[in-house]
Amino acid sequence: MIKHLTPLLLSGILLSQPVISCGNVKQAGSVQQTSETGSEANSATVNPSATSGLLTGADQTSQYLTDLKGKKVGMVVNPTSIIGKTHSVDSLRSLGINIVKVFGPEHGFRGEASAGAKVSSNIDAKTGLPVISLYGSHYKPTVQDLKGIDIMVFDIQDVGVRFYTYISTLHYIMEACAENKIKLIVLDRPNPNGFYIDGPVLEEKFKSFIGMHPIPVLHGLTIGEYAKMVNGEGWLKGKIKCDLKIVKLKGYKHDMYYTLPVKPSPNLNTQQSILLYPSLCLFEGTIISQGRGTHMPFQVLGSPLLKGKYDFTFSPVSIKGMSETPLHQNQLCYGLDLRKYDTSVFKKTGKLNLSWLIDMYNAYPEKEKFFDFKQSKQINNFNRLAGNDKLQKQIASGMSEQDIRASWEPELSAYKQMRKKYLLYP
Repeated sequence: MIKHLTPLLLSGILLSQPVISCGNVKQAGSVQQTSETGSEANSATVNPSATSGLLTGADQTSQYLTDLKGKKVGMVVNPTSIIGKTHSVDSLRSLGINIVKVFGPEHGFRGEASAGAKVSSNIDAKTGLPVISLYGSHYKPTVQDLKGIDIMVFDIQDVGVRFYTYISTLHYIMEACAENKIKLIVLDRPNPNGFYIDGPVLEEKFKSFIGMHPIPVLHGLTIGEYAKMVNGEGWLKGKIKCDLKIVKLKGYKHDMYYTLPVKPSPNLNTQQSILLYPSLCLFEGTIISQGRGTHMPFQVLGSPLLKGKYDFTFSPVSIKGMSETPLHQNQLCYGLDLRKYDTSVFKKTGKLNLSWLIDMYNAYPEKEKFFDFKQSKQINNFNRLAGNDKLQKQIASGMSEQDIRASWEPELSAYKQMRKKYLLYP
């Protein structure tokens, strides 16, 4: 993870950018020779937002404390759940709110689990509260899990991308609350990728926990707006409706840059990685490393078989809490260094970057293996990430990016129109 961050002025808003001294690393394992090592790296956080006048839903306690007073409260939270600089569980308990259970999504309540690692339910050492894992034996709270709870609070930072699983957890929380007649309060948070909508819309047959609804890769909604859409479009089982209250953001617009004050998950540890994630996560369905097993995940791309095609190198190693068994572990990978890539281009164009995927497929010598997830447990099913089985075939056939994008219509335009019904912010 990146320990040192420096601000860069971009369109009047401060964005944090990583400062890394290693440059084009040539030695195997030398990524770990930088200052970002060991426990110091694992405790790093993304710089606080410099967006003045913005208040999250959680920050506005006067808007929801009366709903919680005298109730037995369940909270769906992780390390991004903060009021000011204090975790919302600690803050609300100090205000006399009776929190009886905590529910944790992927990576866990304390955010210490690697991507995809199953998390067990336990007792939180700090608070003594029971923690129910929603990324272990089950994704959806059971009747027993919800026993003794009068009202639920969802307070988790999303990054605005379909395959980021916190919105899937939101779906199951809403469904369980609706079935058990428990009110749900969503404390809204900004979408750091909320300024554009792009990508293929998910087809029903590719529905999974990394894509549950017919939305594009970048959905352009806050977590509160997304909850409204799930309710309004009848996406809960049996089209049941959740009794939902959204505590709106103050001072937020979709076209703002927003720098997260806390890393949303172990491998999105800088603002750069969060902005590159919509484009680079598709590589999780390929033989190309996205930098897991380094302290710069989702900022570099590479493979051992791209030697001679690219000059930049890095070597994934086992890093506890980030990636214990990364793809191409202890091998020298050749590829792209995107740590200084100008991410403002995403807002200017309104498009995720497809050219990296197309170019790396074309450069890869063993094309029949490029999308083959059977090679490693670290490779996801590309079609589930893409939301269809067309994109893989289109890239393999040499289709142009323009023609690939044309194939996303009319579904993408229809989604953009439907989205307007659920917007809470300009």
